[in-house]
Amino acid sequence: MTSATRPIGDLIREWRIRRRLSQLDLACDAEISTKHLSFLETGRAAPSREMLLHLADRLAVPLRDRNTMLEAAGFPSSYQERSLGDPEFQRARECIDHILSVHEPNPAFAMDRHWTMVSSNRAVACLTAGIDPLLLTAPVNMIRLSLHPAGLAPRIVNLLEWRNHLIARLQQQIEVTGDPVLVDLVEEVRDYPLPPGPAGRQQPRDHEIVAVPFRLATVHGVLSFFGTTTVFGTPMDITLSELAIESFFPADRATGATVRRMLDDLPAPPAKAG
Repeated sequence: MTSATRPIGDLIREWRIRRRLSQLDLACDAEISTKHLSFLETGRAAPSREMLLHLADRLAVPLRDRNTMLEAAGFPSSYQERSLGDPEFQRARECIDHILSVHEPNPAFAMDRHWTMVSSNRAVACLTAGIDPLLLTAPVNMIRLSLHPAGLAPRIVNLLEWRNHLIARLQQQIEVTGDPVLVDLVEEVRDYPLPPGPAGRQQPRDHEIVAVPFRLATVHGVLSFFGTTTVFGTPMDITLSELAIESFFPADRATGATVRRMLDDLPAPPAKAG
């Protein structure tokens, strides 16, 4: 039985359990009686559209899954899912491209919920030079690009630390969404062989106390970055709600100077028409 054909009560209970809430916890947060919530979960009562969206909001259910819940309860979907090429998505796409562009000379990229890269700035190409072309063929998955033996993995100086960081992020996403694609991706990554080399963690520098570094060996020396993740604050479109922008900042002055030189060596971007 698919989630779309499952009883709505089962889905409410599943999301409540996923959020590690008791019926009393959720009932208090939603300002309804525990008895009413119990009736909704067992099917003895049917939620109104407003009640269902209210519970989904209290449970922080992703927009994609809110549609599933609405359909299971017999209501039409509330949230659209546009492609990135949709004309109505143009302004959001321009915003994403602008953020990526102004972040140069530092690398930044936008990705969807499965870590598939949808856009990037020119600085990303500086870091991916020499990678197996198959990993750079669309759709490019940034987890595979980072941790696959034919990808960046052999050049990541603190590979075990970075690998653990990415797996932890995937596991957090799985807890939030229950996405089976991410479950398969975690299992795939865990099966990747690790390159030979020291497994111990180096003594942390000051900046590492607050952020896991990303250290990459290049022909210009070891580059060290820390990263941030940006999401849209009030999305009503499924695609936009699932997009994230990963931005990397130099963790030391030498890295900052090097990435500027690397970007200067790239061909100038083609001029835009008009």
